[in-house]
Amino acid sequence: MLNYLDDVVLVAATVIASLGFMVALYRVWPCEKRSHANDLIGWQLSIVGTTYAVILGFMLYTVWTAFGEADLNVDLEANAVVNIYSLAAGLPEPQRGQMRTLARSYATTAVELDWPAMAAAKPPNSTEQINAAMWRTLMTVKSASPTEINAADHSLYELSALTEHRRTRVLQNASRLPPVLWWVLLVGGTLTIVSSCLFGSESIKLHGLQVFAFSLLISLCLIAIADINRPFQGEVHVGDLAFRRALLNMQAQ
Repeated sequence: MLNYLDDVVLVAATVIASLGFMVALYRVWPCEKRSHANDLIGWQLSIVGTTYAVILGFMLYTVWTAFGEADLNVDLEANAVVNIYSLAAGLPEPQRGQMRTLARSYATTAVELDWPAMAAAKPPNSTEQINAAMWRTLMTVKSASPTEINAADHSLYELSALTEHRRTRVLQNASRLPPVLWWVLLVGGTLTIVSSCLFGSESIKLHGLQVFAFSLLISLCLIAIADINRPFQGEVHVGDLAFRRALLNMQAQ
């Protein structure tokens, strides 16, 4: 799990290694001996760079979409908890008090236990038992009035949604890009940077600026993909704000 300092170190190491490779290449293979191949190298870099740019953009879009879905799923899960708490007012006793207590406990446990567990790359199992207790409690409701029947039916719907969103959150917490895709990204980035270093330019400063820009952009994109790919971990993550708002809403009712 990387933090901002790790990200900066990795980007800096990539840029320095790329510039170091370029300087070493100038010493072992002088520019006057390879400048005649610039047209071929430029064609190669154009093909490799374009192909890699498409792959990189697609991967970044994919992980960002998954991140947004995880954020939306958390909001829906928190809304379902608040709805269960509100609908419990129409249930008979003792289920009314039990469901309200369980709803508050669910939101509190999500904030205090589930999120730290997900930040540590562990399964968020703390709310599972509370969710099961909600089902047992709701199944014991014996409705007598139309109001209680309506409240029980809507509570079942919201509890089903809550269960679905919790399971989705567990899956999203464990989801990762397959290793083969990481190999594609890393090998493609290496080939693109190496290709940019092969140019034979009389101005080593101008060439160095080009390699610097390539390596910086590629490393930043890879770091962004790595961070966003873990929606509940690292510096860039889906927070527990939705459940904190849910607790405030329940306290206000």
